[in-house]
Amino acid sequence: MKKRNFIRLFEQKKSRIDSRIKRDYIENGIATIHCCISGYNDIISKYSAKGQESLNFNFVDYLQEVAAPIPDECPLVLNVIGDCLSAEEKKIIAENIREDFLYRLGLVEKEQNREFGLFIFMLVGSIVGGILYWLTDFLDEAPREIFVVFFWFFADRMFEYIFITGHELRKEKRLAGRLASIKVIFSDTYKKMHYTEEQISQLYAELDLEQ
Repeated sequence: MKKRNFIRLFEQKKSRIDSRIKRDYIENGIATIHCCISGYNDIISKYSAKGQESLNFNFVDYLQEVAAPIPDECPLVLNVIGDCLSAEEKKIIAENIREDFLYRLGLVEKEQNREFGLFIFMLVGSIVGGILYWLTDFLDEAPREIFVVFFWFFADRMFEYIFITGHELRKEKRLAGRLASIKVIFSDTYKKMHYTEEQISQLYAELDLEQ
């Protein structure tokens, strides 16, 4: 029997993420995330105090994981499926999804400001280190190496922000903003969503009002 290289076979496997996203979520440019629940605490944490509700961590993870690969230009709609919610519970859920992701947006913005301040410090440090190295031609090799170490220490952290940290924070901020703007609807049973031109225009109008 011929021995097959399965590792090579798996490495050559092609992703179908784009077609899967279009098939399962997008209709007329609107992306609908369906969420089946059996009770209120599937979305709202059972540890929350009344009046200070927060989202269930598993629900947040699910929402972020599904929404992340959906193209940014597609407005998001969350379809909560289940006939187990009262009118008050629906109101609390919709409000807390908005408020919790606005809070997460604020945390990301705070981290962005901290990282940007650190980036400026590292930029100044790398410039100073480079200038000192250039001005110390007359020094022995050993002292000059100190300025080289300083320069690359600052420069390495600076480039990490530009190409890694900054990119990840912008992606997190964009996702938090999209989820803070998500339109929440409730259905008793699952059905594939079809959006009319009027519904699409209304959704875009609601998003414009939030700006």
